[in-house]
Amino acid sequence: MTSYKGRLLVSSSKATIAPLLHSTIISACSSALASRDAFTIALSGGSLPSFLASLSGSFAEAKVDPQFNKWHVILADERCVPSTGPNSDDSNLRSCREKFLDASGIPTKQIYGIDESLLSGMDADPAGCTDRIATSYQDEVVTYVLSKSGGVLDLALLGFGPDGHTCSLFPDHDLLREDTKLVAGIVDSPKPPPQRITLTLRVLNGGLTRRVVFCGAGGSKGPILRAVFATNVDLEALKQGGIVTYADPAPYPCGMVRPEGGGGSIGSNEPVVDWVVDKDAAEGMGTAGGGGECKL
Repeated sequence: MTSYKGRLLVSSSKATIAPLLHSTIISACSSALASRDAFTIALSGGSLPSFLASLSGSFAEAKVDPQFNKWHVILADERCVPSTGPNSDDSNLRSCREKFLDASGIPTKQIYGIDESLLSGMDADPAGCTDRIATSYQDEVVTYVLSKSGGVLDLALLGFGPDGHTCSLFPDHDLLREDTKLVAGIVDSPKPPPQRITLTLRVLNGGLTRRVVFCGAGGSKGPILRAVFATNVDLEALKQGGIVTYADPAPYPCGMVRPEGGGGSIGSNEPVVDWVVDKDAAEGMGTAGGGGECKL
């Protein structure tokens, strides 16, 4: 069995990440809509939504109709807070709406947030409330949206933190072992707020996601990239995209995301995970690779 592989694309600066990122989204969208009347996508929060602000323009420049009326958008993770009002600053849905979704033309009914009516019990029973929100999102949203695209999510668009987390899957956390639930609750997030819901590795790796794109910028991401990949790379060549081999065992949650159906170790040799980063994040990858350990 060969090692798992991904595709790494390196932009010259943070300002030029968007065109590289958009090309991967356009490709996934075009592939999905060529075979069915739906494109299903999971979005993260953090800095990622800001890179999507000009996505519509990139579709126009590529002369591709995004058919936004056929998009179905779920959240890769969400903080258990309202998406509107004075307490909504931490909401991923709010961020995605403000930076991209509201101006995109995607029908509001096809943008799926958490059931905010369930937030009312958070103070009295944070664990139970978070679990109910996660169960609701799995049963009422994720399974429904997956049914729109043959039972498999077309694209998960994710970020990764300087601690190696992705979605709300954190290093050394018990949720990394969750292999049954599609959506899980977390009440002890090391980053505030502590109560969140997240897609699990069961969704990302269990044959339920066709393609994953990670996006990150800045020197703080460099140690993560150097640990996740086991190969030395030619950064100049990677401006056009290059194949990189993953380190084993995976050192961080973001490196554990290895969908079936690509990457060499399972199925075809065509990578199904793209990493779109800037030069600052990739600095040093030509001289080091591998390392680190994430305890399961």
